[in-house]
Amino acid sequence: MKLKVYYEDNHVLVVEKPANIPMQADSSKDRDMLTICKEYIKEKYNKPGEVYLGLVHRLDRPVSGICVFARTSKAASRLSKQISEHSFKKEYLAIVEDNGLKDKAVFKDKLLKDSKTNTTRVDPKGKDASLDYEILKRKDNKALVRVNLHTGRSHQIRVQFASRNHALYGDQRYNKKAIKGEQIALHSYLIGFIHPTTKEEMVFTSPIEEYPFDII
Repeated sequence: MKLKVYYEDNHVLVVEKPANIPMQADSSKDRDMLTICKEYIKEKYNKPGEVYLGLVHRLDRPVSGICVFARTSKAASRLSKQISEHSFKKEYLAIVEDNGLKDKAVFKDKLLKDSKTNTTRVDPKGKDASLDYEILKRKDNKALVRVNLHTGRSHQIRVQFASRNHALYGDQRYNKKAIKGEQIALHSYLIGFIHPTTKEEMVFTSPIEEYPFDII
């Protein structure tokens, strides 16, 4: 695949992740973004030996969109701190079952991840999870929503909407109506962070119009 790069310098690398590519190597042994980006840096800058690249946030395998990697350990540490302090901005586009969904709202839950099944559920024993959203478009009992993620729990958007009867289109894990082969309609649309060394505020967006977002 040809890597789509939004921004790069000696500290960060901002790229587009296609759907269905893992962020890092897993048991599937499929090509992953971390390896692809390391190879890109190694080849472009003719770097000998192992290339350092820090994974500071994750997108689920089926999810597409914009993501950032750290090119130094210092950058990784500073970006990770922004994430833990919830100052790292993340917005997503998703298509969900409408079912009378309010135009905008805030979702707050406690989410618990089951590491054995790699699923997440709403559970009072879980960790705080919150987001807010607004509807951009409605069609055929489906709604295109822009989601502002306040926390970064595993499968958070998918579970918080599904638990309220607004499951994401094509979500093979949490939408019982999803048809096999459908692509989940969840896209990392925007990331914003403070540059780890220049302290400049940086915002990047990744518009999407192709499938599955062309259904609405």
